Order: sequence, then C-alpha cells, then structure tokens
Amino acid sequence: MITIDSINNWFVQNFGEVTLEQAKSWFIYNPDEKLLFNTGLFLGLFLVFYFVYGFLRKTFYLRLTYVILFSLFFYYKSSGIYFLLLLLSSVVDYGLSQIIYNTAKDSTKKVYLVISVILNLGLLGYFKYMNFMIVTYNDMFSGHFALHNVFLPVGISFYTFQSMSYIIEIYREEIKPTKNYIEYLFFVSFFPQLVAGPIVRAKDFLPQIYQKLNLTKQDVNNALFLIIGGLIKKTVISNYISINFVDRVFDTPMNYTSFENLMASYGYAIQIYCDFSGYSDMAIGIALLLGFKLPANFRTPYKSVSITDFWRRWHISLSTWLKDFLYISIGGNREGSFAGFLFPSLFFFGLLLWGITNINTSFIPLTIAIGSIVVFCLSFLLSKKKNQTLVTNFNLFTTMLLGGLWHGAGAQFIVWGALHGLALAVHKIFMELFPSKKEGPSWLWRFFSILITFHFVVFCWIFFRARDFETALQVINNIGQLTFEPENWKAIVLGYKNVFLLMLFGYVWHFLPEVITDKMKFVFDRTPLLLKAVILGFVYWIVYATAVAGSQPFIYFQF
Repeated sequence: MITIDSINNWFVQNFGEVTLEQAKSWFIYNPDEKLLFNTGLFLGLFLVFYFVYGFLRKTFYLRLTYVILFSLFFYYKSSGIYFLLLLLSSVVDYGLSQIIYNTAKDSTKKVYLVISVILNLGLLGYFKYMNFMIVTYNDMFSGHFALHNVFLPVGISFYTFQSMSYIIEIYREEIKPTKNYIEYLFFVSFFPQLVAGPIVRAKDFLPQIYQKLNLTKQDVNNALFLIIGGLIKKTVISNYISINFVDRVFDTPMNYTSFENLMASYGYAIQIYCDFSGYSDMAIGIALLLGFKLPANFRTPYKSVSITDFWRRWHISLSTWLKDFLYISIGGNREGSFAGFLFPSLFFFGLLLWGITNINTSFIPLTIAIGSIVVFCLSFLLSKKKNQTLVTNFNLFTTMLLGGLWHGAGAQFIVWGALHGLALAVHKIFMELFPSKKEGPSWLWRFFSILITFHFVVFCWIFFRARDFETALQVINNIGQLTFEPENWKAIVLGYKNVFLLMLFGYVWHFLPEVITDKMKFVFDRTPLLLKAVILGFVYWIVYATAVAGSQPFIYFQF
C-alpha cells in the first residue's frame, strides 16, 4: 500500500533531503539557473500551478490573474528585476492602444502609432544594439566611447513584436482593444510563449480568452505528444550535440580538421532545429493544456524544395510577422519606399568597402562583393516586370536584413539575413524564367531541390552560429580545404560515435514521411493510460537527469 511516508522515503532516496535554502532558491532569481521547460523545477512548479488552475477553470478574471502572476514569476526567474520592464512596456502600449482606438482623426492615430513604435524599438534597441552601435562607431570613426554594461532581458524581442502587433492591428482596425488591462497583460505575458515564441498575433489569441475553457481528451493527447517530443528533441539530441561537439568546434575552429568543421555545421543545423522546434512544441503543448491553441512554428523545414519554401516552414510566426508588419509596411510588391531602398544600398556599399579594404590581402572579398551586387541586379533586370520586381526584391532584401539584425547585433547576423534575402530574389527570377510544370516536378528534381536548399541553409547557419564574422570565415575556409581521407574520417566518426548517432537520429526523425509520424501519433493516442504513465515517467527521468547535469538554455533565449 502506498502511503505518504513511502512516497517521502522514495523521494529522499532518489533526490535527497530538501533544505530551506534549496526551497528558497526555487523562488529567487539566479542568472545561472533560469526556469526552463526542460528542468525538474519547472515540472514541479507547473504541476502545482496546474492543480490550482483546474479549480479556477470556470472563473474568468480570477483565472486570468492567476496565470498572469505565474507568468510574471516565470519571467522573473528568467530575467530577474527586468520583469518590471515587461510591465512598464505593457502599461505604455495598452494606454496608447486605447488612445488610438478612441481617436477619430487618422493623422492623430498615426502620430500615436509612431510614438508606440519608436518607444518599443527604442527600448529593444538600447538593450540589444547599444554596444553594437558603439563598437561600430568606434571602428569607423576612431571613437573612444565606452561600452555599456547592458543586461539583455530574455525574450525581449518576442514580447516587443507581440505587443507591436496588437497596437498595429488596432490602428489598422483589424481588431478591437481588450476590455481592460488585465486581459491585455494576459495576452502579452502568457508564459508558454513569452520568452521564445511562437509570436502570437492578437487577432488569433484574444478571441480565445473570451471562449469557454474546453479541454478535450484529444487536446490532452496532442499536448502530451508535443511536450514529450519537444523534451526529447531538446534534452536528448540538441543538448548532447551542442556540449560534446558543436560548441567545441565553433569556439576554436582552427583546432579541428576540415571534416570536423563540416560535421559541426551539419550538427548545428539539426541542433538549432531540435532546440527551437523542441521549445515551440513544448510551448504549444503547455498552452494546449491550459486551453489555448498557439500556431505551429515549424513544418519540417529541411524538407523544403526552395528557400521560399523554407521560410514557409521555419519560424513561421516570425516570418509571418515580418511579412505582415515590415515587408507590407515598406511597400511590399506594390511600391518602393525610402527604407526599402536604404538598407540594401547600405549593405552593398559596406560589402564593397569590405572588399576594397581587404584587396591587399586577397581579391576574394572584392570578387564576392561585386558578384553579389551583379547577382542582385540581375534578379530584377532579367524580369519581364522590371520595375515591380525591383521594388519587390529591394523590400524583400530589407526585410531579411532587418530579420537578421533582429536575431543579433553583429555583422554575422546581417550577412545571414542578406544571404537569405539574395537567395529569395534569385529564386523569384528563377521561377519566372523557368516556371513549374502543371504536373509538378519529378521526384529526381525534387530530391536535388531539397539537397541544394538544405546545403544553402546549412552554409548560412555557419554565420548564424559563429561568435563573429571572422570565426565564420575560419569555419568556411577550413571546410574549403577538405580532402578525401576516409581513414581519418572513420577515426573521427568513431571518436564522436554517440554524437554522430544522435545527429543521424535527429535527421531521420526530421525526414520521416508524414504518414509515419501520423501513425506514431495514432498509436500514442490509443496507448493505455498505464503505458502513457510509463512514457511520462521516462520523460521525467530525462528532465531530472538534465537538471543534474546543468540545463542548457534554449538558443533563441538570446534573441
């Protein structure tokens, strides 16, 4: 017979005595121990939270307030006192949104919208880009400005974009504002997607607040399937590959062989996918347990047949946000704008300057700069609708440049965005010159399309992962010196056997046909309760083991 004493004895034997200091640490911010979905602490706190949440399911404002308080605590455990920044930002945006909604004059509405955008981007710019701008100024003009000791609050980019979407949609009259501040704060601070997305649109999320809470058996099955899958992606695949291989190579690429640099690039591609899609799966699953449906954020992106297809499958909530609120705002495919032409022009000027300053060392940088400009110009000069394509490609390039800058303050992120922008422009003109056949591409064409797209994306990830632009070039240079040495490759593979097996497991899982994943889900849904308990127990063990080893933060927390 199971008694309280037997449970207590089991807990002490497996986890040890819980001291007062340990209990205090559960509720006090520690920058080295953030509250992550893949930690035992989150699991324990969430179970207690969810138990009380069940009793509040038939209430409205009490339930919203309860979730808000837990969300603020969750953010406090991630960013400390900076949870007050979230509150300050929400108060300002809520007030401005009310003014915009109640103002009849369009010009006045626009003024308040501009104020909101400047405040939001100004706040984001200070915390994320201040030191980048200081370093850039010092390098360009021999300045001596000191760097600021700036702490980057976790997920500031995500909740800033989410808050901006709310106020812009009110300005566009796509939605009405919430009835009060509590409802708005619930939307902005909702903890499952607060720190790393998916970025939720107000018009998709707010209607769910007012609906009756209805959690079906199928919702629970879907949620558990997503959470279990997300935990395996993050704790089993991503963490192990990162700690035992990828981080080591990218930290000091010159200490490793060409083959190791190449495999680390492939490793990072599956690591970032498992890390970010794993977090998104857990966020969507946890939200589903609370009765809210968040949008899918990934759809097997490495199966993409083109770079355009990739951005329909990767970080869908961000790409949709950039399209609706940036690309369309600067003109889209309709008209040009100052901003749309400014950023690509600045980038290509900087690229040309980089090529010229390095001409004494090598002609390669200048060749790359001139080649990039020629390719971009040809992407609209070869089009039948030159003017429209020119506008579209400049606006698209601007969107991707700023999308790269959103991810981080560094030349490597700008180059990453530019590469994707250039590839999108090239793909558009390619599709115009060689339109797809009505019967669709052959399997061979599709295979090579996926292969080329995947390797281009992996190449771009090198810039994304490297700590700076110079390190990215070192990795690329090392890979470029690769020679066929099967015996050395075999020795490396055997030395990193577990890493490569997990990489293979991650890629096989990703490329599984949809019919197989659907069958897996079908079997899971019909699994007896006892077996589901065993699976959950195994996943809990994974979470606990990860917590003991020290949990790795999610990659997108830094953005």
